[in-house]
Amino acid sequence: MNQTIAAPTPSACFVTDRGSTFLQFKLNHKAMVITMKDRSKNRKPLQRGRNLSIEAIQAVQALKRANRNTCKNPLPELERVFDSKFRRLLKFDMMAVLRELLRQNECLLALKVFDEIRKEVWYKPQVLLYADMIAVFASNGLFKEAELLYSYLKTESKLDQNIEGFNALFNALINFKLTQLVMDCYGLMKAIGCEPDRSSFRILINGLELTGETGSSAILRQDAQKYYGESLEFLKEEEEVTASY
Repeated sequence: MNQTIAAPTPSACFVTDRGSTFLQFKLNHKAMVITMKDRSKNRKPLQRGRNLSIEAIQAVQALKRANRNTCKNPLPELERVFDSKFRRLLKFDMMAVLRELLRQNECLLALKVFDEIRKEVWYKPQVLLYADMIAVFASNGLFKEAELLYSYLKTESKLDQNIEGFNALFNALINFKLTQLVMDCYGLMKAIGCEPDRSSFRILINGLELTGETGSSAILRQDAQKYYGESLEFLKEEEEVTASY
C-alpha cells in the first residue's frame, strides 16, 4: 500500500542584522508530497513442499547413496544412514524426504522411508498421502508394491475421513487398472464413516464402466440413487466438462 504524507516545505532567504548577514529558513505551508512505498509487496510468498532443509537434502543424498551400495554391502550401511541421518529429522523434514524420493521415482527407497515414518509417535495416516504413493508406484510399474501400500491402508487405525483423499485414491486405482481394489476401497471408506459425494460416484461409476466392470458399476448406481435420487444426471456432468477441454 502506498502512503502519501503532506509536509510543509522550507524556503530560504538572506537577512541582514547590524552589518552581519545570515541565512534564515521560513516554512512554506504549501504541501510537499512524500510517497512511501509498502515494502511488503517486494516480499516473495513463502513456499512449501519442494523446499527442503539442508538436513533433509543430506538425508536424501545419503539414503540414495547407501541404497545404491546395498548390492556390495547389504542392509548395514542403509540402516546406519537411517539411524544417523533420517531418524534424527523433525516431522516436517521426514515428510519432505518422503515427498522428494517419490518425486524422483525412488519408490522402493520411499517405501522404506514410509515404514520408518509409520513408527513415529506423531504419525497419523492420511488417505491422500496413500493415494499419491500408490499413483507413483503404479506409474513406475510397481503394482505389487502399490497393492502392499493399500494393505497398509486397510490396517491403519484412526484413518482420516477425507473424501478428497478417497476420491484421489479411486482415481489412482481406476487409472492404473487396479480395479480389483476399487470396490474394497469403497467399502473401507463407508466403514470408517466417510460418505461418498457426487464426485465419488462420478469417478467410480464412469471409471468402472469404461473398464468393463459393469457389475460393480451397477451396484454403485443403486447406492448413488439412494443418496441422490433416480435421475443421476450429475454422472454426465463430468463427461461434458472433460469433453470441453
